[in-house]
Amino acid sequence: MKKVQIFTDGACSGNPGAGGWGAVLKYMGHRREMSGYEPDTTNNRMELTAAIMALKALKEPCDVTLTTDSKYLVDGMTKGWARSWKFRGWKKSDGKPALNPDLWEELLELSDIHKITFVWIKGHDGNPENERCDALAVGEYSSRQKGDAR
Repeated sequence: MKKVQIFTDGACSGNPGAGGWGAVLKYMGHRREMSGYEPDTTNNRMELTAAIMALKALKEPCDVTLTTDSKYLVDGMTKGWARSWKFRGWKKSDGKPALNPDLWEELLELSDIHKITFVWIKGHDGNPENERCDALAVGEYSSRQKGDAR
């Protein structure tokens, strides 16, 4: 399997509000940057979307190290929360509905294709790839708030 590094971040102006996501994919000296926008979303949805879109960009099953500053994303996958929520019909252990089941479902499907190691890093702490992903995410909603039609 090809070894790929993915860095992701999501951001919102207001929560909910206009949001953006950014991702950097690295493979054997190659680099790809991706980003996107949602007009009415949450920070957590953008964090999950960044990971999903980056993984969907891979053309074959890969050994992925996915680095993010989202504890929600990392804990949801590494602590088995998302699989438990799915098993219980998208309900948390307290019986309340799990948020973002559509995105968790997609991420779980992608995790069955790829071998993914999720790594959490502190955000806004000088990691160049995390800072770049944040800039991509913020740039997406900022440009649209200023009237950039993209």
